[in-house]
Amino acid sequence: MTDETNEENKKKLLVVDDEDRIRRLLKMYLEKADYSIEEAENGRKALDMAKENDYDLILLDVMMPELDGLKVAEEIRKEKETPIMMLTAKGEELNRIQGFEVGVDDYIVKPFSPREIVLRVAAILKRTKSESLNASNGDISDTLTLPHLEIDNDSRRVTADGKAVNLTPKEYDLLHYLMSSPDQIFGREQLLREVWKYEFFGDLRTVDTHIKRLREKLKKESVVASKMIETVWGLGYKLNSYPDEER
Repeated sequence: MTDETNEENKKKLLVVDDEDRIRRLLKMYLEKADYSIEEAENGRKALDMAKENDYDLILLDVMMPELDGLKVAEEIRKEKETPIMMLTAKGEELNRIQGFEVGVDDYIVKPFSPREIVLRVAAILKRTKSESLNASNGDISDTLTLPHLEIDNDSRRVTADGKAVNLTPKEYDLLHYLMSSPDQIFGREQLLREVWKYEFFGDLRTVDTHIKRLREKLKKESVVASKMIETVWGLGYKLNSYPDEER
C-alpha cells in the first residue's frame, strides 16, 4: 500500500480552536493516533470547511472569533450529522445543555488531557461505524411502541401522543436505548458505556443533562410521556411501560 493510499484511508478530523498552541497539541496527539488532521482558527472558516468537506469528526472550541462554536455546530447540524466534540473552558451546566441542544456528541472542559481526547475520539468513531454498519444491514430497522410514546427507527422519528418530538442525535440514541428495554433500570455508568461508548473517563453529568432535556422536550408534547422516564434513586434511570397515571 502506498503512502498516498494509506493517507486516504485515514479518518479525517477537523480541529477548530483560535489558540494555535492547542491546535498544535491536538494535531500532534491525533496524528500520532493515525488520524488525518485539518485545522481552522475561527468559526467562519470552520463552518465553510465543514460544509465543503466530509469529516469523520470535528473538534470544536466554543469561544472563537467571527462565529462561536455553538453557532457553528447549529449550522452544521442543518446539513450534516458529522460527530462533533465541543472543547470549552466553560464547565457550567448551561453551556453543556446549549451544546447538547444543538446536537453536539461530546463535551470536554479545558484544561483537558490530550490522551483523553484521543480515547474519546476513538469511542465516538467506533460508535459511528457500528451505527452505520447496523443501518446498512437493516439491523435497527424497527418501530418501538408504548402507550403515549413511539419511535420509528427507520426515520429516527419520535412521537409523544401522536405529536412529533424534535431530539438531537444523542437524545434520540438515549431514548431508544431506554425504550428498547422498558422497565429495566440502567445505571449512569452503563448508559455512558452503551450509548456514548465511554469506559472509565465519561462524565456522569452528561447522562443527567440528557435525561433532563429528554423530559423537557417530551413534556412539551405530552406530560404523561415525560413521566415515563423515571429516576430510580441510588441506581439510575428506567423507562416505564406505563406511567403512574395508568397504574
